Amino acid sequence: MYFDEKELKRLYKPAKDSHKGQNGKLTIIGGSKLFHGASLWALKVASRIVDMVFYSSVPENNQLTEYLKGNLYDFIAVRREDVEEYILQSGAILLGPGLPREAGRHEDEESTGDLTRRLLKKFPEKTWIIDAGSLTEMDPGWLKDLKSKAILTPHRGEFTTLFNLPATAENCLNASSQFNCIILLKGVEDIVCNGETCVRIKGGNEGMTKGGTGDVLSGLVAALSCKNDPFLASQAASFFNKKAGDSLYKRVGPYFNASDLCDEIPKIMAGYER
Repeated sequence: MYFDEKELKRLYKPAKDSHKGQNGKLTIIGGSKLFHGASLWALKVASRIVDMVFYSSVPENNQLTEYLKGNLYDFIAVRREDVEEYILQSGAILLGPGLPREAGRHEDEESTGDLTRRLLKKFPEKTWIIDAGSLTEMDPGWLKDLKSKAILTPHRGEFTTLFNLPATAENCLNASSQFNCIILLKGVEDIVCNGETCVRIKGGNEGMTKGGTGDVLSGLVAALSCKNDPFLASQAASFFNKKAGDSLYKRVGPYFNASDLCDEIPKIMAGYER
């Protein structure tokens, strides 16, 4: 089954008389001393969707974002040790972009696996979007005790590493059912499964193979999940991401980057509200 654009009409739209904070709060936990940029792409796109983004990284990244704050987007930089109070305020939490694999972490950093397991266990009622470093360092069994289905956003290789299975639609459906989660399997055609059904999303092009485009997608999924059903949010994010990439391709071919994608997505979303 392919995604039906009519589903976009179900997406939350801010009321004209709404106030700050009513249209979504998101926490992003990512970045490390080794990986600086990945979580920033997620932050950039998410800050254009929800009212507030709480960005929690290592001190080096938080210092870097102080420059970005005045130039690109609005957010609150949060110390990693203070992040739990912001998780409580958030409609969704994105965990993983830029978090290091075990072999790449510094000695003074909590391992990505330990951080992921600890937060999932402490906040099982929250909507979690799990990407990148957390996907490769976690055990899918940790998802079974969550009260709200987590959204996983693996590419084919990450899916195989996590579930020890080939990245097929059938395996995606079975894994999402077994571990009570939503899986957005990224590829030439994205596949979104919720344990009962799978939806395919067409589109995209070779310009979207560049670093950071997957982080843009995870940030968009997380932002939309703050105020929408997670399964719908995952499909809509994939659709808007691919449409934005195709729109850029018409103008510049494959010569665009993740930052361009962040700038294009709001234009595409606005076009579907008319």
